[in-house]
Amino acid sequence: MIELNDLCIEYSAILRDALIKIDANAQGLLFVIKDESLVGVVTDGDIRRSILAGKTIEDSIDTIYNRKFKVLRHNASIEEIQNSLSNKIKIIPLINECGNVVDYASLSRLHRIPVLEPLLGGNELEYVTDCIKSNWISSQGKYVRQFELEVERYTGSKYALAVSNGTVAIHLALVSLGIGPGDEVIVPDVTFGATLNAVVLAGAKPVIIDVDKDTWNMSVDLLKESITSKTKAIMPVHIYGVPCNMPAIMKIANENSLYVIEDCAEALGSAINDKHVGTFGDVGTFSFFGNKVITCGEGGAVIFKDEEAFNRAKILRDHGMTPGKRYWHDVVGYNYRLTNLQAAIGCAQFEQLDDFRLKRKQIFEWYKKYLLSSSYFKTQVMKEGDESSYWLFTVTLNENSLIARDELIDRLTKVGIETRPIFFPMSIMPPFSDYDKHLVGISGHISNQGISFPTSVYLTEDDIIRISSNVLDTIEKHIYCKGIVNRG
Repeated sequence: MIELNDLCIEYSAILRDALIKIDANAQGLLFVIKDESLVGVVTDGDIRRSILAGKTIEDSIDTIYNRKFKVLRHNASIEEIQNSLSNKIKIIPLINECGNVVDYASLSRLHRIPVLEPLLGGNELEYVTDCIKSNWISSQGKYVRQFELEVERYTGSKYALAVSNGTVAIHLALVSLGIGPGDEVIVPDVTFGATLNAVVLAGAKPVIIDVDKDTWNMSVDLLKESITSKTKAIMPVHIYGVPCNMPAIMKIANENSLYVIEDCAEALGSAINDKHVGTFGDVGTFSFFGNKVITCGEGGAVIFKDEEAFNRAKILRDHGMTPGKRYWHDVVGYNYRLTNLQAAIGCAQFEQLDDFRLKRKQIFEWYKKYLLSSSYFKTQVMKEGDESSYWLFTVTLNENSLIARDELIDRLTKVGIETRPIFFPMSIMPPFSDYDKHLVGISGHISNQGISFPTSVYLTEDDIIRISSNVLDTIEKHIYCKGIVNRG
């Protein structure tokens, strides 16, 4: 990874120094700094042209660097950064409000330390190339079925369907079980919007309940209180890969004859006593978006216990076409199919999944060693006998940190460390404001205080040390300044 210092040079430096630095960073340019502020950019082309015009390598860069250049604020959105990069502009300095360079973005990375990025270092290119050479690029092809078999093998499920993303996986699960208008589905308050969106799109009503203060997962106590005559299903979400209390949830579901649909979008690899999540309920759904445990770019999967539900879902996924009778539709269906190209990437990712899991677990251990040695954080609790997917290292800030979560996020962005807040509670979202809620205030606290740190599988121990050091320094400087203000 290129350090920021490798891209910066003082405006008073000579051409020789600039050439040496550009050769070392292999990026073809340098950010020119004066009094700690960014004043320009100098490229290898600028230096070459200046020498041809009569300059020597002992001359200063001050007279040749470009004063007109592309720059973005350190908190620029991903879309803004992506739209600014091109084959012509391959690297952009990111500055703070004082004009100081605090980070850079390039075609290969949007931040110095992003919160999550996939690692495509296996057979992805080979398998995708095979799809292109064989012309099997749509939803038919060997990799789609191979991917489904991998999902079945890894989770221990009998029936798996590959679908185009994790959201349609949930929707397909609901409609394949006959859940729709007039039905209620109980969901947790802390989750991503796709969980509730799918329920509403199926025509059912989400009933939002608060989460457990330790696991951040669906509260079993509130679950019991939320069941009505209209309740048709329970949808536990294994948030951040920590398993829900599935034995207790299944007991309640069985006592009340309710379906259980497990949202396992972040939980590939999570298990309870060696039984993979998603296999406890009637249906389990997975996401293979670019930031998940493994990726297809976009993709999802649905696993089933019941063969009849699986067969219904298979027909619904493929436009409602009757098997063996092409272009004949007995039901209204959807185009929820995964392409062979996406499945090819997924198959290559499955080959690396065991290594990814070991690395993620190691990253969590490093954070525990270097960050959680302080008393500023509270972690998600995982019960004995449970296994996490180690998807994204996430904690809540304790009161003794004295810093607001969003301020910490902003300050870390200024030193090139991307972080994320925990999801907003679904109960405060305008589209879901009229639905029934059973809340006790826990989800709001977790959402306000929660922060996720970089967890990409290519991160090293030195990276985690650097991240942890920056986090702790930021908090401790804030506490010190707060103490001075309070004493004053």
